[in-house]
Amino acid sequence: MNFDFTEEQLMIRDMVREFTENEVTPIDEELDKHGFSRELHKKMVQAGLMGIHFPEKYGGAEGDAIISAITVHELAKGSASIALFLDAHWLAADTILYHGSEEQKEKYLHKAAADSIFSFALTEPCAGSDAAGIKTTAKLEGDEWVLNGSKAWITNSGVADVCVVLAKTDPDAGAKGISAFIIEKGTPGFSVGKEENKMGMRGSNTCELILDNVRLPKSQLLGEVGSGFKIAMIALDGARISIGAIAAGLAEHAMKIARDYANQRVAFGKPIAKLYAIQEKFANMAVGIEATQLMTYSTAKLKAQGKRHTKEAAMTKIFGSEMCVKTCDEAIQTLGGYGYSKEYHVERFLRDAKLLQIGEGTSEILKILVGSTVLAEK
Repeated sequence: MNFDFTEEQLMIRDMVREFTENEVTPIDEELDKHGFSRELHKKMVQAGLMGIHFPEKYGGAEGDAIISAITVHELAKGSASIALFLDAHWLAADTILYHGSEEQKEKYLHKAAADSIFSFALTEPCAGSDAAGIKTTAKLEGDEWVLNGSKAWITNSGVADVCVVLAKTDPDAGAKGISAFIIEKGTPGFSVGKEENKMGMRGSNTCELILDNVRLPKSQLLGEVGSGFKIAMIALDGARISIGAIAAGLAEHAMKIARDYANQRVAFGKPIAKLYAIQEKFANMAVGIEATQLMTYSTAKLKAQGKRHTKEAAMTKIFGSEMCVKTCDEAIQTLGGYGYSKEYHVERFLRDAKLLQIGEGTSEILKILVGSTVLAEK
């Protein structure tokens, strides 16, 4: 890929690449078997990855959206689960970075850059793609907000110290009646439900959340009353860039394993890499990965420049997620029976890749978003 990275960005890339090779790739299979690793999280904190794009005054490293994409991209080459974990952490923390009061930024961003894990709770059992259809409520009683409801499929929720929760403060106002709240672990009435036994991304933690008369002081409201839906959509624009980065990194890892196998496996008297049918697969893989990388970093640049990137982020996620699933599938096909075995890892990659088409906006919903946007352009 020929993207014009700065010297600082290249330095960060090399640092994260080395960290991934040493600390992440070797344990991805164990993460798939046993789940999230707090020990790895501690190492990510020590490496300065958790708040790498936060301002220095909040404990960060003054990075930008391109550095964030680089970080997730490199991590995904070792473990899509860990890249997703960091994406979800940032999804929540960034809502405070961009919409919080100065007091909230001082209190929570230092934690997010250090030892605290964050999660973002929007989805509910009957409200996924239809985010405006959430049922969780927040009612103001005196000087406190009282929240009731439940959330489903919340990444990091079972291990999180802080959660940004979306709730209806005006049930009759649709999307304009949603507000965002910051809830800390241990708040009475706020509990973690069942942990999901997922097909893939098993190294990231996903649980349901239960809110039973959770009482919060007014200071825990994030942004203005009724601004929650807007806050969530802006956050998801950024998170979809990360999904593009994860897709590119995961697909690249799958292609590498398949390439090594194709160059070694002999059939009909020669390596299968010499067969046109195999070469065509790798041509399609390489084109898809390259295109996804360019879309990801182009969109990250728009974000870094403060430009709107809703359509571009959606297109990146659509293309990247579908490319990644296809690439991992073709990697399995290249390995044949070995690809179906856990020994060669690519079956795990396909299981991980599938979530990229679902989480943070399904391909179907995002195609509606992109299509309607394009049709409205003049």
